[in-house]
Amino acid sequence: MKTLSLLLISFSIVFFSACSSKEVYKPIKVVGDWKHAGDSDVVINAVSQDAAMVEKRNVFAGGKVLDVTVAEGEKLLGFSDGWVISSNIDGNVTLQSTQDKKVEKFNLKKTVAAASISGDTLAVLFADNEMALYSLASKTLLLKEQGNPPIVVNSKLIKPYFRDDLVIFATLDGKVVIVNTQTKKRLRTIIVSSEEHFNNVIYFGLLDNKIIAATAHKILSLSKEEVRAPYDIRGVVADDKTLYIATKQGEIISLSSDLKQNAKLKFPFAHFLGLIVSGEKLYALEKEAYLIEMPKDLSSYSVYEADVEDGYVYINDKTFFVHDEYISVEK
Repeated sequence: MKTLSLLLISFSIVFFSACSSKEVYKPIKVVGDWKHAGDSDVVINAVSQDAAMVEKRNVFAGGKVLDVTVAEGEKLLGFSDGWVISSNIDGNVTLQSTQDKKVEKFNLKKTVAAASISGDTLAVLFADNEMALYSLASKTLLLKEQGNPPIVVNSKLIKPYFRDDLVIFATLDGKVVIVNTQTKKRLRTIIVSSEEHFNNVIYFGLLDNKIIAATAHKILSLSKEEVRAPYDIRGVVADDKTLYIATKQGEIISLSSDLKQNAKLKFPFAHFLGLIVSGEKLYALEKEAYLIEMPKDLSSYSVYEADVEDGYVYINDKTFFVHDEYISVEK
């Protein structure tokens, strides 16, 4: 018993010493308080890729609170083509139109990870990595493709992307799957990365006629050729010609559309919560309540105090929302 007590004491000393010595970002110079911030009119209680749930389970999207309520027991999946999409753990999906208040229900019988709508087509990515298309009008299944079930995933989930006759699924096992809505067939599968854990796609976009996709481990640029680059990624944002990634090592990196590095800044121990590109500037929100302002060529930077506390982070256009506060990058 004495030996056990000594072991427990030793473990406690090591554990608490490790916790107390955890390094955080400490800027060398702080310009001052960021002036364009304050108490928000909304309180962020949950987030999806393109919407947030606020007080009374209303939905905040496109810079305003929509006249739509998410039912108790349902998770907000997002806002797509004028529809608010939500579901419960059993796969009961609710679609609420913000235009005519129409409500559609789908009983899909298993947990949904992400979903989006275009016209009459509902695209669904299930939590077991299965992909499916449904008709809103007839409620019929149009296509089903099975992916490899993930072991554990990052909380950043990407909804299916519609483009012309294509639907592009950003999967939970590090792939991009392209299907044709007319032929109802899979056209192509592209591997972004092949890690065993936390390998879901956390960013998807089009840049310079290239598909850009990223997991927490790697970023892909796809056109005629596939180009990949390994990074420990926290977040990605893009303007019309450049990618910017925030890494777990506290780096902000500028990349061309073919993943060639343009420039890099390092902020030791920084934990970035989000990125916004506005005009000729890039803004990074850091966990210790700092807003870092940089020119897009990353030639310099300025650090400001941003009085925010822990909470859900939602980015709407040019504004960070953190729980009940906002930080706007528009001056």
